[in-house]
Amino acid sequence: MNSTRHDFYEGCRARAIMLALEEDRYTGDITTLATINPLQEGSAVMRAKESGVVAGLDVALQVFAACDPGLSIQLYRRDGEAVLCGEMILEATGKLAPLLVGERTALNFLQRMSGIATRTRVYVDKVSHTGVKILDTRKTAPGLRYFDKEAVKIGGGQNHRFGLFDLILIKDNHIDASGGIASAIRRAQIYREKQQLDVKIETEVRSMDELSKALVCLPDIILLDNFTTDLMKEAVDYVKTACSTVLLEASGNIGMHNVVEVAETGVDFISIGELTHSVKALDLSMTIRLV
Repeated sequence: MNSTRHDFYEGCRARAIMLALEEDRYTGDITTLATINPLQEGSAVMRAKESGVVAGLDVALQVFAACDPGLSIQLYRRDGEAVLCGEMILEATGKLAPLLVGERTALNFLQRMSGIATRTRVYVDKVSHTGVKILDTRKTAPGLRYFDKEAVKIGGGQNHRFGLFDLILIKDNHIDASGGIASAIRRAQIYREKQQLDVKIETEVRSMDELSKALVCLPDIILLDNFTTDLMKEAVDYVKTACSTVLLEASGNIGMHNVVEVAETGVDFISIGELTHSVKALDLSMTIRLV
């Protein structure tokens, strides 16, 4: 990743964390201001209320640091590690007021990211015997894409494109508007060359006819959209025989019920929108201890 893109991602992350804190406290945490002595100290312990994969600890640390850089935090798990129901994840020590101000924001990030990582890990484990890579999509919560995609990586999956700028992905509307799949791919290749872009070109195909036309143009990746598993096997055999350099991605109506069957067709990637668009948060809690 180049430094400019890294800085962009880090900026997205920092702005999202500050916005999350600002939308919660606005003019101040009036409950804490009303009930807690600002000098009172203690600790806050986060525990898992169900088993899963932890993700987002560094985000929680940044949330608490924004509330009070003097807080001391001990981690009992690292991102990507499994946690069992009842086990400690972290303990933060210092003034109670900033701990309470940051509690919900830290938990929101941790719970969502851990939920995504947990679900991703299940998918990855189910297809581990095939070598297929599990990918996310752009179906993320607005403003939280960095965190959603980071959680997928922590869970063992891989990121598809981050946004509209880092992969040329030709979909059905582009194909139809361009007058056909061959025209769309050729235009994309010309544009990439003229702009000197270091990006791959991927095209969606909806039938074996589109697949054959796309393959002549040699895109980097072909996405088999809503193919049946039988048709996927046919497509894999056709592409691997005709051209060994083009990779295949399967997408559309893929879930726990059929991901193994899809993986065993021989595709290289499986993209699953459910990882981020239908998140079940991992249940976590924070409890205060007085000094």
